[in-house]
Amino acid sequence: MVVLKKIKGATLIEVLTASVLIVIVFMIASLSFNTVFSNQIKRDRTAIDNRVKELEYLFIHHKIKLPYTEDFDGWEVIITSMSNHTVISYSKGDVELKKRLIVK
Repeated sequence: MVVLKKIKGATLIEVLTASVLIVIVFMIASLSFNTVFSNQIKRDRTAIDNRVKELEYLFIHHKIKLPYTEDFDGWEVIITSMSNHTVISYSKGDVELKKRLIVK
């Protein structure tokens, strides 16, 4: 017959302490990921970049008249013509971006 060996087990206090430490680590990781993802969403400019590309296409094909101004999703878009180039500037709050177009 097989002799049963005594296996050393953990006490209830050790199990609870380990569980609490694991929960704390997961909470800190969750809060960190939440901060990273919310900052990424706030800085996402794909919608305005696509609109600027669309306006650039319309300008090149003479579908819009200058000077042109529009509000797009909280962004103020202005297209102005200089002597040898055109500038598309778009701003929202303290962020201002410009794109220079040279039409041949």
